[in-house]
Formats: sequence, structure tokens, C-alpha cells
Amino acid sequence: MKEIVFAKRVKDSRFVSDGENLLIKQELQIGLTEEKCAKCLEGGYVILDFGKEMNGGIRILVHKGKRVKVRIRFGESLSECCSELYGEQNATNDHALRDFYAELQNYSDMSFANTGFRFVRLDFYGDITIKTVVAQNNILRKRCLYSYTGDDKLIKRIYLTAKRTVDLCAAGDYLWDGVKRDRLVWIGDIHPEMLALTTLYGRLSVIERSLDYVREKTPLPAWMNRIPMYSMWWIIILADYYEKTKSKDYLDKQIDYLEALVEMMAPCVKEDGSLDYPSYFVDWPSSGTEDELGGVRAINIIAMKKAMFLLEMYKRSTVKAKTTLDRLLLKKIEVKKSKQVAGLKHWAVGLDDCDRELLVRGGAEGMSTFMSYYILTAVASFDKKAAVEMMKEYYGSMLDKGATTFWEDYDILWAQDSSRIDRLPQKGQKDVHGDFGAFCYKGFRHSLCHGWSAGVLQFIKEECQ
Repeated sequence: MKEIVFAKRVKDSRFVSDGENLLIKQELQIGLTEEKCAKCLEGGYVILDFGKEMNGGIRILVHKGKRVKVRIRFGESLSECCSELYGEQNATNDHALRDFYAELQNYSDMSFANTGFRFVRLDFYGDITIKTVVAQNNILRKRCLYSYTGDDKLIKRIYLTAKRTVDLCAAGDYLWDGVKRDRLVWIGDIHPEMLALTTLYGRLSVIERSLDYVREKTPLPAWMNRIPMYSMWWIIILADYYEKTKSKDYLDKQIDYLEALVEMMAPCVKEDGSLDYPSYFVDWPSSGTEDELGGVRAINIIAMKKAMFLLEMYKRSTVKAKTTLDRLLLKKIEVKKSKQVAGLKHWAVGLDDCDRELLVRGGAEGMSTFMSYYILTAVASFDKKAAVEMMKEYYGSMLDKGATTFWEDYDILWAQDSSRIDRLPQKGQKDVHGDFGAFCYKGFRHSLCHGWSAGVLQFIKEECQ
């Protein structure tokens, strides 16, 4: 659904009088006479804070101002909405435009943008009188089947923030990774998002449409999203979605493709257990490291086990899947540094003492939002209290930095001497948004509302009630 949200505060302004009128909930209709407007002079600006992450754009109601040029900048953080494009901190207009110029007119009511944001900065190149600026937020609104009912206030905040994250990312026809990033269906990223959504709501058409879309766009022998591991994740998602929803009518439509996919994967695991896929990918933090192939093997093992479960349901042959699984198990998964890969290993073959020591070393250090569910459940398998404390440390640290939705990635070490996202960095501080990140999410390109970060919801249901 689309909701109208009025700004909560004016963070800053220049050459603007009566800016507080922009916070008043007024009728969204322009009249010839308007008593409560903000008067903005040429060369001025105003920065509005909508209080929480939004998915959509803004609607500006102008009372007076003829052909006034305005620069509109959206930001998931305060510093992002004040940044310049393509500078050292990597502010971009990639995918969803968030920094552009427009023209405003007398007695107008116009809408702009479709991106992820909490803050909006308007810079004026002429005198103008504005009645109001509201956010138009796209968000999933459904009755919850599960809510956290415990007494721990921090866990409650984590639950609500994770819920808002997926409610924004699942507001459209398909599941998106991040609301300010590309509009692709990255099927290899969706498993934790699926866990969160089915925990909250049960069966959802947006999940099924997304699974169908990628399958239909990937005729075999192609790999989903051009990454072999993403086809494996499709199998895992399909099986776990069925386990959580018992939607056999949906599963009926997938079984032929699944059977053919297993046939295609089988030759990629050699008789000695070595892998022969065209490319390898687990997640960005483990990319190119010595643990990456171990993570790929773990995903492959999990996928083959899930495939066998589904094929047996339909009395289809499991010979290829069983042979592939047996070959995969010929080689051990050795984990050196990656907590993410250790978490996947738990689900694939189980942990040894070295894995357990690695997983709890440094508490939340080394965690990632994408793999949080797998890491936390792995720790909970031998120390539930430690797992809950790691969750609270990791996600609580993001909340301490002003998060209203959970992020594409987060390293707990970023918290040291860095600013909150709702404040500009002070002297000696790092910008927690603009100065960190890696790989494809450096600086301000880093998404602060990413569906995969909400897998923690399933963990809360399993371990925190």
C-alpha cells in the first residue's frame, strides 16, 4: 500500500522562513489562499527528516513560485542527502535516481522519485512558497501471524526494525534487495528475506512471483542471475518455502524444472568430490578468500539435500541428487576465518570444535547481515545464550547508529568513533555511511534497507520467545 508521511523535523535550513509549517499535517490540496506555508528564497535550502526509512518519493505542494528550479536530494543518511555525486564517498545515481533537478510551478502538486530515503534536501534557485512536502511510502501492510511478545526491549526493537525492512522491500510485485538499488530479483539473496516474510505472514504471492520470475527468465542450461550458487539457493528457498507454508499447489509447478536443474548440476561435481562450476560465489565478505570454496560446497550440499526431499515427495528419481551429494561429502569443509561459511557448514554437515571457537570469537565481530541467521543458529546449536547476545550486540549497534531499517552489511568495528546516520560527522568522527563499505557497496552506495538483513526475525522466533 502507499501511505502519506509528513516530515517529523526540519534538520537544517537557510533563507527559509516558517519552515516549521512543513511539519504540520495539512489537507493535501492547494488553494488560492494558504496561511501556513514555508517561504524559501533563492540560494536557500531545507533538509527534512521523515523519521524512518521510506520506499518511494515525495510530493510537493507549491503555493507560489513560477518555474523555480530545485535540486532534490534523497538520503538514507543525513550526510548522503548533503553529498555530491560521484565524489570520494561514492554518492551515486545508480539504478534509482536520488539526486536531480526539477522545476516547480504555481499552485502545483507534483510527485518525484522512487528510491529509498529518510532525509530529503531541497535547494532552491528562485523564490518559492511551499505548502507542504510529504513522503509517499510504499510498504507491505498485512496481518501478522507472528509477533515478538517477550519482555526484552532491545529484542523488540530488533524485531520491529527487521519487520519494517522486509515490509519496505516486499511492497511491490517482486522482492527487492534494497529499495534504493537495482530493481532486479537476486534470487541468491532472497532466502533470509523469505524466512522473515513467512515468519511474519505465512504464504505470500510476492515470494512466489519472484521465484517464478527468475525460473522463467532462466531456461536451462543457464544459471540463475548468471551465478551457479544462485540456482542452488532457488532450490533451498523452494524447499524451505514449502516447509513453512505447505503450499503444494505452488510446488507442483516447479518440480519439472527442479528435476532438470539437478541433472544439470550433477556433472559439475567430479567423482573425487572436486567442483567444476563456471564460477564461485558465497557472499562478498568471503569472495576471493580461502574459505570461499568451502562455502560453495556447503551451499551445494544443502541444495542437494533439499532437492532429494522434494523429489522424493513426487516419487521422482533421486539417483543424480544422491550421487552428487555423496561426491560432495568426499571432501571436508575447512573454515579458516569466515563466520558466514561456518554458519553454512552447520546447516550442511555440522560443526567441529574449531568451527565453534571461530563462531564465538570476538562476539559479533565478523558477522554480516546477509548471513546473520545462519551464523546465529549455528552458535545457538551449542550456546543459545551466546547467540542471543551476539544478535543483540550486532543489531543493537546498528540501532545505536540510528538505523530504522537494517543494512546491506555492517561490521561492528564501524561503530568506533563514527557518527549516527541522523547527524553529520563531527571533527574526528568517521561517517558510518559514507566512510565504510566494500565491494559493490562502498560509501553512500551502501544500502541501509536491505531485505536479506531481516533473516534475524526467524532466529528471534526460534530462540527468543
